Amino acid sequence: MTLTDPEELAASMNEPGGHLHQRMGITILHASAERVVGRMPVEGNTQPHGLLHGGASCVLAETLGSTGATLHAGEGRVVVGIEINATHHRSASSGHVTAVATRVHGGRTLATYAIEITDDEGRAVCTARLTCMIRDAR
Repeated sequence: MTLTDPEELAASMNEPGGHLHQRMGITILHASAERVVGRMPVEGNTQPHGLLHGGASCVLAETLGSTGATLHAGEGRVVVGIEINATHHRSASSGHVTAVATRVHGGRTLATYAIEITDDEGRAVCTARLTCMIRDAR
């Protein structure tokens, strides 16, 4: 797999497996260094009251932001999330949520993405920001 090829990276992330984003049903719909779009079912990612878990929103946000940062960083670089924050605007109890991660800053050592998560009706569910550190691979 080439981490600089958006289609190849997205396809590999959508394969079944044991990684967290796969267990949560996250699917990458579009991937580039500037913008990543993904989708996640609400069912199976809820808290005991049947509402989308806030942590699930954070996993979705970090998955998309890290994917964009990986594409930005390029071959021979490793990306790790160092800071995430999220504001939860409304609950979701069924259907899917869709997230769009947009690059805010893309430097040599840091990449920051703003992530907007909406429900099936297009209403804001969560707004998050992720900063990733970029390092040379060992």
